[in-house]
Amino acid sequence: MKHDEKCEHKGMMCHFLSWKGIVFILVLAGISYYLLTAHREHLAVALPYLFLLACPLMHIFGHGHAGHGGHRNGEEE
Repeated sequence: MKHDEKCEHKGMMCHFLSWKGIVFILVLAGISYYLLTAHREHLAVALPYLFLLACPLMHIFGHGHAGHGGHRNGEEE
């Protein structure tokens, strides 16, 4: 049985548990650590703007399943 056949039903989780996925996670963690330690001042300057940007993004993407319009079960009133 091949690795692809064995992990077909698990999706992306099986990819991240392979050796390539673990190397990718470690490299991503190293880059993230470097950016957070070396560029902390830039992050502190941008943080208020990131909070302001989060508000409209939450309104745009957070209301997708709210069912606006007062319709019930997809029926027109």
